Amino acid sequence: MMALGAQLIADDRTELCHWDGADEVIARAPKGLPSLIEARGIGLLNAPLAGSVRVAVVVDLDETEGQRMPELRDTLLLGRYIPLLHRPATPHFAASLYHYLMFGRKD
Repeated sequence: MMALGAQLIADDRTELCHWDGADEVIARAPKGLPSLIEARGIGLLNAPLAGSVRVAVVVDLDETEGQRMPELRDTLLLGRYIPLLHRPATPHFAASLYHYLMFGRKD
């Protein structure tokens, strides 16, 4: 997704919290985490961290999406309901997810 224009929040470890005074779940890199990402077969690459961002969707990579047009799902995360997606068996998942995050989904 970073190759498509997404920014790195964190690699390997991510903190989740509530934004002060807001009803949102926030993801951010733990303090001291280097702004690097591992590119298998290449090595460690510099990648600036995006900072604190609102969690817009949860992707369960352990579950494969079997439906062409799945029903809307959500999951409870820190007391908030967040849309939930399962990993589709398609090579275009990163591009589809990036588009979803930019423009949303028709309900």
